[in-house]
Amino acid sequence: MSTQRQQLERTLFATYFVNVCSLHKMSLFLLGDEFRVIKCPQLAESLSEGDIRWNKAVGDTVKEDEVICEVETDKTSVPIHAPAAGVVAELLVEDGATIQPGKDIMKLKVGAGGGEAASAAPPQPAAAPASPPPAAAASGGGEVRTIKCPQLAESLSEGDIRWSKGVGDTVAEDEVICEVETDKTSVPIHAPAGGVILEILAPDGTTVQPGKDIFRLQIGGAGAAPAAARPAAAPTPVATPPPPAASSGPIPTTPPPTPAMPSGPMASIPVSSIQVPGPAAQAASAAAGAAPLIGARTEQRVKMNRMRQRIAQRLKDAQNTYAMLTTFNEVDMTSVIQMRSKYKDAFAKKHGVKLGFMSPFVKAAAFALQDQPVVNAVIDEQEIVYRDYIDISVAVSTPKGLVVPVVRNCERMNYADIEKAIFELGEKARTGSLAIEDMDGGTFTISNGGVFGSMFGTPIINPPQSAILGMHAIFERPVAINGKIEIRPMMYICLTYDHRLIDGREAVTFLKKVKAAVEDPAVLMLDI
Repeated sequence: MSTQRQQLERTLFATYFVNVCSLHKMSLFLLGDEFRVIKCPQLAESLSEGDIRWNKAVGDTVKEDEVICEVETDKTSVPIHAPAAGVVAELLVEDGATIQPGKDIMKLKVGAGGGEAASAAPPQPAAAPASPPPAAAASGGGEVRTIKCPQLAESLSEGDIRWSKGVGDTVAEDEVICEVETDKTSVPIHAPAGGVILEILAPDGTTVQPGKDIFRLQIGGAGAAPAAARPAAAPTPVATPPPPAASSGPIPTTPPPTPAMPSGPMASIPVSSIQVPGPAAQAASAAAGAAPLIGARTEQRVKMNRMRQRIAQRLKDAQNTYAMLTTFNEVDMTSVIQMRSKYKDAFAKKHGVKLGFMSPFVKAAAFALQDQPVVNAVIDEQEIVYRDYIDISVAVSTPKGLVVPVVRNCERMNYADIEKAIFELGEKARTGSLAIEDMDGGTFTISNGGVFGSMFGTPIINPPQSAILGMHAIFERPVAINGKIEIRPMMYICLTYDHRLIDGREAVTFLKKVKAAVEDPAVLMLDI
């Protein structure tokens, strides 16, 4: 009896001890961890709400200042950062919900879960690699760095990533590894050092935000690993065509080679000489007709990058909003060509840039805009906004799409100032380093389709501007000069304008001013 009582007392004591320890542990948890309620911040002066998009889920660890979600508004996305390191305890609004500034959106457990989250968290089981890692990476000879997406621009909070390299590729220091495509430009991401790419953390085409981990790079000895160190791929067996009756086999993704065509001209054949096969031949042909078709056609779907999507949206908006009309004229380029031929060397020596064709047209457009200020104006609801400054957007074509950097205060600039500004903006466009500030705020646009050989075209207005000047290629044509036919280098120019604001008289007068200023630069100097 006494033995049973002792066992019962021991059991009760053990239960009591466990409960006390649990309560003590809970009290430490409650006292040691702080919970914060995160609110939606102020968006912008003209924005009162937005849709929330979560980058984190309940239980995820976050670092201080890490982007936990974004609020998508009509104009931009506003990232919301973690005020401290910790663990996401609760999401108070669902993904995609519309929220207003000041609304509670999330509870964050600060302290025990954060800070050391990256090192304290148990390692995740690694996915089976699709291919063996490179030999240099397996040796573990170098430091491993996690590379993050850099800051984009003040008004850009995300972009789509496009990879130039893959897992196992060796990279040199400062080599472009990937690009982040935004609505307006592409931001290249360079390797901080030579090495081997161990892991890609953001697949191609995914949306990334500044500060997000995008890939892991092994630095040092891994960077010197030759490409031949990778394991050789096993030889692919040659596929045998399936029997004619098999219809469930895979469809070939590439068409069979097209038979070579004769290089010489094909002679015409009389209809009477064409022999039509008889019924027996047709039946034999049908029996053996299971052979694959020659010249099979395929198609490929590629997701539009953000810049192309933005261009498409803006151009369609312009077409739907503006009452666009185009007027034309032609310019005798003799004076400009002679001026360039005579002074190009001295101009380049003094100013460090070449004398091109854009500066005469930018200067002439600024001169004509001062004469016809309505072409430089814009409609804002029920009002017309007139500007006393002239900022000309110059259309530049890049592999990613069309960009329009702005040459500001053109009315105050001479040819050299304009050429320097265009050269700097063109270099930025070609290297993908244009900032948002370089493309915002133009009042008028010039598009030079002549660099591609265009003879004639009608450009579309660049919103929210009211007009665009189109330049075209220079061709020698016979023209009447003082009653005589002469061969002159001629260029067609055009002005597409918003007829809601600009009348035909003003548009034609503007284009004639441009023509006069280009054909005779003395018009600019004499202001006539």
